[in-house]
Amino acid sequence: MTVWISRVVLGALLVASLVLGGTAFRVWQVALVDQRHSADMIVVLGAAQYNGDPSPVLRSRLEHALELYRGGLSEHIVTVGGNQAGDNYTEAQASSMWLIEQGVPPSDVVEAEVGSDTLRSIRAVSEIAERRDWDSALIVSDPWHSWRCRTMAEDQGLRAMVSPTRSGPTEDVRTAYILREAAAMLFYRVMHASADVTGYGLG
Repeated sequence: MTVWISRVVLGALLVASLVLGGTAFRVWQVALVDQRHSADMIVVLGAAQYNGDPSPVLRSRLEHALELYRGGLSEHIVTVGGNQAGDNYTEAQASSMWLIEQGVPPSDVVEAEVGSDTLRSIRAVSEIAERRDWDSALIVSDPWHSWRCRTMAEDQGLRAMVSPTRSGPTEDVRTAYILREAAAMLFYRVMHASADVTGYGLG
């Protein structure tokens, strides 16, 4: 009986490892893809901001979104993200202010001032799209986040594409980060909810 139980446990661990490994490979695979294409909106997923000043991670996303906007891929940029207790600005507001400072007309920027994790952010974007009769989104986030946010957007009925920044975790933490994203993706697949993935502004 003990040998049988050990084999079952070993087999379960092997299957779990294969599933996690396969998911991690897909995270890595999608991270290498840039699907930049014309869309109804460019979506900048939120990250930390400090009293209206975007963090380096958020600034990198904004710079990338601005490049896409100036390249004529969309006439609208949707900035996403709420705030922490005590913050004077939301992530969406900080992003919007930065874009306007760079010359983007205020009428071309839409703020979605909600979203403490990826799924809530994507749902907020979906609501904006429904109100404005938009159906396509070019999503800007970090490379390893691309597959999960695209999948969530597609599940909300959007025709979603990803154009990731080329910033993100350094080489020494990349493997751990990919594995965490893989775990978060598996959690979403099973629970249809967003797992909290701390670091680099992802949830």
